Amino acid sequence: MSAAGHAEADRGEKGGLRTALAGLTTRGRSFLAAGIAAAVCAYVLGQSDLLRVGLLLAVLPLVCAGVLYRTRYRVAGSRRLSPARVPASAEARVHLRMDNVSRLPTGLLMLQDRVPYVLGPRPRFVLDRVEAGGRREVSYRVRSDLRGRYPLGPLQLRLTDPFGMCELTRSFSTYDTLTVIPRVESLPPVRLTGEAKGYGDGRQRSLALAGEDDVIPRGYRYGDDLRRVHWRLTARYGELMVRREEQPQRSRCTVLLDTRGLAYRGAGPDSAFEWAVSGAASVLVHMLERGFSVRLLTDTGTSVPGEGADGFAGANQESADAAGLMMDTLAVVDHSDGIGLSPAYDVLRGGTEGLLVAFFGDLDEEQATVAARMRQRSGGALAFVLDSDVWTREATDVPGPVDPGEERLRLLREAGWTAVGVPRGASLEQLWRHADRDRMGLAATGGSGEARS
Repeated sequence: MSAAGHAEADRGEKGGLRTALAGLTTRGRSFLAAGIAAAVCAYVLGQSDLLRVGLLLAVLPLVCAGVLYRTRYRVAGSRRLSPARVPASAEARVHLRMDNVSRLPTGLLMLQDRVPYVLGPRPRFVLDRVEAGGRREVSYRVRSDLRGRYPLGPLQLRLTDPFGMCELTRSFSTYDTLTVIPRVESLPPVRLTGEAKGYGDGRQRSLALAGEDDVIPRGYRYGDDLRRVHWRLTARYGELMVRREEQPQRSRCTVLLDTRGLAYRGAGPDSAFEWAVSGAASVLVHMLERGFSVRLLTDTGTSVPGEGADGFAGANQESADAAGLMMDTLAVVDHSDGIGLSPAYDVLRGGTEGLLVAFFGDLDEEQATVAARMRQRSGGALAFVLDSDVWTREATDVPGPVDPGEERLRLLREAGWTAVGVPRGASLEQLWRHADRDRMGLAATGGSGEARS
């Protein structure tokens, strides 16, 4: 048997008789044992009729195994995920298609796909006789409460004879990957102080340069619009000179995710760390939808996407592609071995970051001081602080944000952060609005330069 199209199936050329005998079912082994026993008894007792019965019982499973082993079905198999990237706790459907590309009909086929246990039970299907050139399509659903990347496959076909004496398995060589991303919560547009350039209320203009050397109006180049010619400079330099044009520059936002293992306690989909990952994903998607250039930064100083353009998704990159790249990163992000936030601070102090949104775990006095200094290079800063003591205690019925440590929050607020404590199981949307109210109260006492986000 071979597979064409999306996958190649193992024909099982090696192993010969051993492979065929290994496929005997319980029924086949019982017939073989009974036949051998009857033949031995017939030889001892001198009963020729019993010998013929024993030979028949022993030969039947061997013939079935040989015929099944020599059968060569040419079958093409394919798998399609809908969708290939799904939020945690949401379902995805897997479509399987089998095509008989040979000139002979197949027998009974048992189709089985390998899936990780966290996605559910292993799906099995029984396919009736597939005519020459025919196809069969089946599907099953998978679901996971845990984010991650899960391999699906390889696809397996189990062939059986009409008597149920033997079963042989043929495996396809390819597999697909289902990406389970964090849950994303829709956030309302609020006004948070930030350094907005080109989009939002705090718009500034910047010069669109053709290169690093274009610090003055440059010479005319083939294809330039003649309406951009600067005639006064042309007369001065004796050659055509072209004006620089102004264009808006994207607002910048950095989302900082604290992944230190010592900053979180507990595990599972309802843990504090998973809430922080989901919150970071929600903010990333929200800011991209608002036209911001967004970067994902972790406590280790690693940024996504890449190193190009200081890690920001530039105007030449589609927002959907940037969101997909960061969602794939958050799907597999895990606790780091770091003990401090200094690597992230070293990255942030290298330039003006615009709006900074951070998700912190437990902060001791030293790390709270480091986090407070991050505010110096940002146009606006918003922090969600998760306290493990609050998250490991039994849930309370008290609504609203709960301070995980008044001293740590006070230190952040004095440094200019809008700091919000995160109670267990809180809604990010409510905390987002709460942070907006806190910021608006601060802006009313003297803040300025707000940006729509």
